[in-house]
Amino acid sequence: MPSSWNFYTADQLTFGRGSVTRLAAEATARDWQRALLVTDANLQEAGLVETVARPLREAGCQLEVFDGGEAEPSIETASRAIERAAGCQPDVIVGLGGGSNMDLAKITAAVQTHGGEAGSYFGMDKIPGPVMPLVCIPTTSGTGSEVSHSAVLTDTANQIKVSTQSNHLRPALALVDPELSYSCPRQVAADSGIDALTHAIEAYTAVQFDKLVVPAGEKCAYEGSFPLADCLAEKAIELIGENLVAAVNDADQQARDKMALAATLAGMAFSNSGVALVHALEYPIGGVLHCSHGAGNGLLLPYVMAFNLPAREAAFAAVARLLGVDTTGLSDHEAGQKGIERVEKIREQIGIPLRIRELGGSEDQLPMFAEKTFAIQRLFWLNPRPASLEDVLEILQQAY
Repeated sequence: MPSSWNFYTADQLTFGRGSVTRLAAEATARDWQRALLVTDANLQEAGLVETVARPLREAGCQLEVFDGGEAEPSIETASRAIERAAGCQPDVIVGLGGGSNMDLAKITAAVQTHGGEAGSYFGMDKIPGPVMPLVCIPTTSGTGSEVSHSAVLTDTANQIKVSTQSNHLRPALALVDPELSYSCPRQVAADSGIDALTHAIEAYTAVQFDKLVVPAGEKCAYEGSFPLADCLAEKAIELIGENLVAAVNDADQQARDKMALAATLAGMAFSNSGVALVHALEYPIGGVLHCSHGAGNGLLLPYVMAFNLPAREAAFAAVARLLGVDTTGLSDHEAGQKGIERVEKIREQIGIPLRIRELGGSEDQLPMFAEKTFAIQRLFWLNPRPASLEDVLEILQQAY
């Protein structure tokens, strides 16, 4: 078992209102001449593409825009972005949007640097070396992709999400300007916000780093929970508990500022400590039912928390307190249960689906979901409580 841990994040993190204007100075200092901006048509229409393009042009960058991004992007969409990069030969790739667009930018940078195709790099540590300069600029507050080592695509043929994980995918520059999230639609803010909460809670309650068991000959993309990541996750959970509902229901700008910070902190936490059974369950459900990653995670989160509670009672009690629950006089187990109830309440307040059937899933699909989930053993290693195929099916039945 490990006796030490490592921590990684983006090379540089710039945070604050109006910080997107710093892009001009960064481009000049780094001598970027040609930029490919990976984004989507909705952000083009909302004017956010121009907000980012302007400082790049001011720095003298020749700019090409790929606005073919989509929610839960397919391998085919990634191929189109890769083709655009091959045509314009940029010396920096900028991902603008939610996690989907940033993940497209990441996989495009990997292929533009090392050749091959998107599928060449699926799995852990398949990218052979550093990638070309990569900038990630989120317009939602949820995925933490701006600081993470992951890129997730959808394999539409097999109806499952596939990921590439490598520290070479961590951006050279993560630029988090909360103002870019102010126009984020309500449902997108809800889905991304509950995603951030899932990241923080799974990171905080993951198996501890010195108890992580990785099968011989395998590599783990994560460390397990450890003190530095715990600090980040704690602050993220606290900020989300205080601000998510107002950020979604009132579009409160100060609350959205805090959610932008929370999502980045949660991204720094989970991309080191790990995510676990919630994500393993969501990958096949999202791939088949085409729900957003955040909505799927938010739906599943309390059911997995309840399953894991016996294994990490003190940690789940702390989650409850961080979410504002008064745990005076309660045992850790009782406090953990109150924390689960608080997550359920937040979920209801912001309109996250409560049951798999609400996503269009049928009961006869549950065994298939369970089998696909159980195949993602790399995330089971991080789960604080061992889970059998029967356990997974029971969680799905509870969530149905």
